[in-house]
Amino acid sequence: MANENANFAVCPKCGAAGTVSYPDSRRWVCSACNFNLYNNVAAAVGVIICDCAGRVLFEVRAKNPGKGLLTIPGGFVDPNESAEQAVVRECREEIGLEPAAVRFLCSYPNTYEFDHVTYKTCDLFFTARLPETGGDTAESAESAESDGERALLGRLTAQQSEVTAFTFESVASERDIARLPLAFDSVRNALRTYAASCHSSSSRI
Repeated sequence: MANENANFAVCPKCGAAGTVSYPDSRRWVCSACNFNLYNNVAAAVGVIICDCAGRVLFEVRAKNPGKGLLTIPGGFVDPNESAEQAVVRECREEIGLEPAAVRFLCSYPNTYEFDHVTYKTCDLFFTARLPETGGDTAESAESAESDGERALLGRLTAQQSEVTAFTFESVASERDIARLPLAFDSVRNALRTYAASCHSSSSRI
C-alpha cells in the first residue's frame, strides 16, 4: 500500500536501520532478519445501477483522487466484510438506498492515489437495481422513461463527504463510454464489459 519508491528507515520487526529493500514490487525484505512484508492489493467494489431507460447512475466525486469527475457507487471492502456486503454498505452510505438484485459482473486492477500513498487495488464490479417503491407499476415505469430521471434522483441522498451530485448517463456505445469524464480506468473497463454483456443478451432475444 505504501509508495513503491519508498523504503522503511528501519525494519518494523527487528529495528535494524537501512536493511529494508523492495526487490520485486510485491514485498519489503529485511536483510538482517529476513522479515517479509507483503504489499498486497486492496479489495474494492463498484456497482452499476441503471434506470428504466438503461442509463447508468454516476456520482460526482467530492474529493481526490478524481475530485469533480464521475464514478459509480462503491469503495473499499472493510475487514471481515464480503464484497457483496460492501456493495450494500457503500450504496447505503453514498446514495442512501440499499440495492436489490446484486450480481457479480467482472473485476479489473486499479491504482488509487490518496494522501501521497499509492494503493494497488482489485476492483470487483456488480450490477444491481434500485429497490422498488410502492408506486412502481407498469404505468409509472412508462412515465419514468420520459420524466423519470428527476424522480429517481429525488430518491437518492448523497454522502456529502464523498458525493456532490448524481447523474444518469448512457453507456450503450463505446462513444458514450469514451466521452465520460471518469475518475478511474477500472470503471471505464467495467462499463465496457457491462455494455458488451447487454449487447450479447439483446442478440440472443
